[in-house]
Amino acid sequence: MEGVAQNAVQAEHRAQATANEHDEERAELDLIPLPTKSLYNDVRDPDSWTNPFLSVGPEMLSLRIILPDENPSALGVGTMLRPQSARRQQMEVRLSDLDKAVAAIPAGAWRYGRVIAVAESPNAVPKDRPKMRRNLEAVIRQLNDLGIVVEEWPSR
Repeated sequence: MEGVAQNAVQAEHRAQATANEHDEERAELDLIPLPTKSLYNDVRDPDSWTNPFLSVGPEMLSLRIILPDENPSALGVGTMLRPQSARRQQMEVRLSDLDKAVAAIPAGAWRYGRVIAVAESPNAVPKDRPKMRRNLEAVIRQLNDLGIVVEEWPSR
């Protein structure tokens, strides 16, 4: 009986630590301004989306971010000397690590405000579609819990 009580106390401590971690991540994200829909309303191509973009697969998530251009000069912006593609990063993320990954995105990568585009992976096979849809719903729930607006895109 003593072992059961000890396990319950340990589980409560783990739950409290997870809640505290979630609150810290949300506080970090609260520093990002709310989204300005007029900045992204006309964006139709995923490659033109400059905020974080999540592609949801049956097993993993693919997170794409474009880091901010740290050079303050307007000289050469978007040219061969300072291409946007050099600042683009793509990483695979487990669903369980999504909150940590999103909280780690630099503030300069949120050009439209606190909004993420989310789409089903175009590379998934049809038999994985139900699992991918469940993952997509879990991603949307998790992002909303963090205070992030989700812009759901059709898969390419």
